[in-house]
Amino acid sequence: MIAEIKHYRNFYKVNPDVEYRIPTPKYNYYGKEIWEEAITAIICGENLLLVGPKASGKNVFAENLSAAFGRPLWDISFHVNTDFSSLIGEDTFKNGQVVLRHGPIYECAALGGFGVLDEINMARNESIALLHAVLDFRRVIDIPGYDRIPLKDSTRFIATMNYGYAGTRELNEALVSRFMVIDMPTISSENLMKLLRQEFPNMKDNYVEQFTGLFKDLQKKSENSEISTKSVDLRGLLSSIHLIDRGLKASRALEMGIVNKSFDNFEREIIEDVIHLRIPENVERSEIFSN
Repeated sequence: MIAEIKHYRNFYKVNPDVEYRIPTPKYNYYGKEIWEEAITAIICGENLLLVGPKASGKNVFAENLSAAFGRPLWDISFHVNTDFSSLIGEDTFKNGQVVLRHGPIYECAALGGFGVLDEINMARNESIALLHAVLDFRRVIDIPGYDRIPLKDSTRFIATMNYGYAGTRELNEALVSRFMVIDMPTISSENLMKLLRQEFPNMKDNYVEQFTGLFKDLQKKSENSEISTKSVDLRGLLSSIHLIDRGLKASRALEMGIVNKSFDNFEREIIEDVIHLRIPENVERSEIFSN
């Protein structure tokens, strides 16, 4: 697979004007089976739909894939007002003439990039029907009044979606059939420890284990319907640890990054109890980090 990626990178050259769009991921995605599935699908010319719960690393993985294949990345966020012009482009004046100002789907298609269709199930079905010809065997964008734009062979689209968020809806079958779907698992304890060691190389091993256990404890509470998913926030945990590393008291940092994500007082008390079982309230930075 590594040889296939190298061949892909060497065969499909990147336009120098968009090389700045090739991402340098802050976080690595860990998960051998998921990597194998996604790489194989991309090499075979397929588009991906990443489905999974909160904190399963969908956007991190999409960025990692773009970096691994050396492709420029376009992030396209969907919402209820997403329409044709916001995706493909709209008319504008240039040098006294009406021209098409290219949208992100158009640019990604024409320049052979990877397009991340973020939270694709938040857009109205009718507004993304235009993607059908882009995502299936036709691989074209037909723009009324302009031209028929074929996709570059290297163009791929990676859609992400969560179930159950406010404003989401079911994707229609015609759209889903155009993707290979990967069910993203929640991060394992082993991979979370790898992530923490990468992000905080000076963290002591016992606290790597405690912060990993804390996240898993919150996850289990949520799965058992004792708390909502609001505080099962991996981004919040990492941000809290950064604040602790900068000298903020651990209890206050975790309150900002995790506890305060919930607005129910009873739930907040449960979350605080879970945290205190793992991270002592008066712990000093020097006890968590080696320097």
